Amino acid sequence: MGERQPHFNPPPPPTWRKPVGILALIAALAIYGGIVMGLGEEIGRLPVLVQVPIYLVLGTIWLLPLRRFLIWMETGRWG
Repeated sequence: MGERQPHFNPPPPPTWRKPVGILALIAALAIYGGIVMGLGEEIGRLPVLVQVPIYLVLGTIWLLPLRRFLIWMETGRWG
């Protein structure tokens, strides 16, 4: 008897979402970084124990929309 060949689905055609999404992500991070840098002098005047939580929040808050954005880049849906 002949062996069955595995059935492979062809890869999906490339979309514009990934290159546009990467460029948008780089631009958004650059803008966000510029905003945070602009706040650096004011934050630097605060006591160190106040600066630490501010920088922790500012350093991680940009991650909140990232998951949905990456899902959109892969699927075209936001959820």
